[in-house]
Amino acid sequence: MNAVLSVADRLHSAAIHLLRRVRKQDIATGEGPARLSALSVLVFGGPKTLKELAAAEQVKPPTMSRIVSGLARSRLVEITEDPEDARRLRIVATPKGTRLLHKGREMRIAYLASQLERLTPDELSQLGDAVEILSKLLQHWG
Repeated sequence: MNAVLSVADRLHSAAIHLLRRVRKQDIATGEGPARLSALSVLVFGGPKTLKELAAAEQVKPPTMSRIVSGLARSRLVEITEDPEDARRLRIVATPKGTRLLHKGREMRIAYLASQLERLTPDELSQLGDAVEILSKLLQHWG
């Protein structure tokens, strides 16, 4: 395996394991991963139609409809008519949904930070450099 494939393989594995571990903090929100993911799209990406939200989450519209219904029952989103087309509905995060999402993010970051405290100052610096490199790569992702 060449060097690029080797790094890609290790990064892929590490990213999956990291996400799984920090997602365990989401249990405290009382919402499942699918709902939190959809809510995240709305909080950080703004109002969406059901079709746009389904596409962003890579699920079929009927699946997204069930997710949105659950979010609406929990009063985390509001469903309104699209001002440009009354046949379309717009889904927007409520203040309660925004607060819940930010609280969940804070819990994940705090948990991750507690694990990073095990690193030496040099390791933490190297990891910070690696994060910067990864962020630059993601900005120019094709």
